[in-house]
Amino acid sequence: MNLEMQPSEKLIDTWTVIFLPNNSTKINGKLSVTNQRLIYEMQYNISSIQEVYESSYTSQSEENSILEIPKEDITKVEVEKSFFQKKVIVTVRNGAEFIFSYGMMNIDPIADAIKSK
Repeated sequence: MNLEMQPSEKLIDTWTVIFLPNNSTKINGKLSVTNQRLIYEMQYNISSIQEVYESSYTSQSEENSILEIPKEDITKVEVEKSFFQKKVIVTVRNGAEFIFSYGMMNIDPIADAIKSK
């Protein structure tokens, strides 16, 4: 993914994670966290994402689907851990929840990056 950075924006890190828009859908992709926003590039075209989250956070191009969440819109970041799955749940101003799973890997660095300014 070739990120176009905004003025004074700095990349914190990028992880390969699974986006869980609902209980039955799993979407593999890359989550990049900067000091200003979260950018999730989905690895395949999923038109149903706009039906699940009809918000200003999703955009699509012919090559990929991108989910962008400005950090200023994030109201809560929660971590959920079980033996087989570690997840971070990001809640935004309109109440929508965006869930990212890192499988059995340690989710704490991702949650810390999301929480950082």
